[in-house]
Amino acid sequence: VQLQASGGGPVQAGGSLRLSCAGSGDTLRRATMAWFRQAPGKEREFVAGVSGNGAVRYYDDAVNGRFAISRGNAQMTAYLQMSSLKPEDTAVYYCAAGSTFGRRSLDYDYWGQGTLVTVSS
Repeated sequence: VQLQASGGGPVQAGGSLRLSCAGSGDTLRRATMAWFRQAPGKEREFVAGVSGNGAVRYYDDAVNGRFAISRGNAQMTAYLQMSSLKPEDTAVYYCAAGSTFGRRSLDYDYWGQGTLVTVSS
């Protein structure tokens, strides 16, 4: 499985951005996909996850109600629609895939390269 994240960039507070994670590999269709983020000087943290069939979605409390995760392209791509962005959302965002439905980094076997989101006030 290979993952390629894209869509990051600068945005003003209150704005929106959509991240994409395009994957390859047959096992990806059944894998859980998730987004994590890592701000400067902080540990990587879970943001959102979606089940293999796209039916179950779960979020960290910090983004619940502002971010939406989804899958498309025959379950080979994961999206993260981010709205009402705040300066504290500034981070490198990573997509991940794995066989476990979890919120920990170790629950995921495959990682994309990360895309930087910078929210200015």
